[in-house]
Amino acid sequence: MKHFFRTGLTAFCLAALLSACGNNAGWEEVEIAEQPVEDGRQTEAPQPDGEGRQTEEQGQPSAKDGQQPGEQPSADSVEGANAAETEALRERFGDACISEQTFEVELSEYDGKVWFVPYSSGGDGSDFHMQIVRGGESPQDMEILRDIQGENLGEYFSKDFESLDAVSFYDVNYDGETDILLLGKCGGREIASVYYGYGPLYYGYDPADYDSAYFSYQETLSQNISEKAPELTVSGIRAFLSEGKRNGEFSGYQEAYRAAVRLYEMEGREDMGYDLIYVDEDDVPELLAGVRGYWVSLYAFRDGKLYQPMAEWGYGAMGNAGYEYSPYQNSLRNYNADYAGAIRYTTYMTLGPSCSIDTVGEIKVYAFDDVNGNGMPDEAEEGSLGKYSVTYFDGVEVPGDAEDPYDVGGYEYMDPSLDQDTILSRLEG
Repeated sequence: MKHFFRTGLTAFCLAALLSACGNNAGWEEVEIAEQPVEDGRQTEAPQPDGEGRQTEEQGQPSAKDGQQPGEQPSADSVEGANAAETEALRERFGDACISEQTFEVELSEYDGKVWFVPYSSGGDGSDFHMQIVRGGESPQDMEILRDIQGENLGEYFSKDFESLDAVSFYDVNYDGETDILLLGKCGGREIASVYYGYGPLYYGYDPADYDSAYFSYQETLSQNISEKAPELTVSGIRAFLSEGKRNGEFSGYQEAYRAAVRLYEMEGREDMGYDLIYVDEDDVPELLAGVRGYWVSLYAFRDGKLYQPMAEWGYGAMGNAGYEYSPYQNSLRNYNADYAGAIRYTTYMTLGPSCSIDTVGEIKVYAFDDVNGNGMPDEAEEGSLGKYSVTYFDGVEVPGDAEDPYDVGGYEYMDPSLDQDTILSRLEG
């Protein structure tokens, strides 16, 4: 799951969402076998760790049948292979597909392999778009899973398109979903565009509900990369955002958390706060990030990799009072309410071994007599508000004075109170 709540989106009650959440670690960086460069084109062929690779070594095809390893094929054979591949892709996806940047990939948002297919007819530069498609041997029998076009492309690729020079698929923002990075030329400028991926679990939907998966253009991040990155290549952008490290290669939590802070800065987030806290039993702190009173994210570090078990969990509205933790006890707690406090929830969670947030238990208190059992105070039941109380531990009714079985004590509010300079100074070394 990407997160419980997201700033600016409709917030569901925590109790309903918890049953569908806590599986962020299930979306690891997508594993795709590295594809050999067949034609000397500049590509972003996926690597085994799921990240794209900008091919700097041009014209180094793999060995063909009848060719000895290390033996270079003739220029005619390479040109013939290129032409055959291009023709096959155009027959499958149409003449307007940009065949040299068309890839079969595995994305966390979908089950199994899909095709990434960019299109441009070479017209006025406003017809560029890209599709995620499945199956089909011709345009007529393909299943189009997502068509990203127009304003959804952002200000660069939606107009004045000239060329798409590289594509990369990897988890840019450390939330466990596959994102898309485009490098190309628009309006005479070399630019980069980033699209964050959101799979079905983002909303708690069934993973097979592919219609809910989408990719969201990141305007400020794309602008900052395009204008400030010294080198607009995948490796150059990684150096710009994360000191050159892929996720899984960080030398320590300090380096990993600096990358998270850097990304928020490049996203142009305002009023950000941070802190280092100790959620579980080890001596490696977790990173809090968020806007106080609105939302909070939690990052964890394990074996060189940065995880985001809490991704912009909203609070401060719709009855959600925020999140607490008990230092070193691996217990998180949230107070929430529905119907102006007529139903109150206390949810206990833990940081799991795979860096997911797992529900331990829930206490629910009804402050009205739910005579018809529909789980909400009806007009006929409003007279009982405040005069009635029934408590449930994980759905089982208990006496009102029953001891809370999940409370380990010593809870502190998860408050990202440090500014960027302060948190970076604590992460030095």
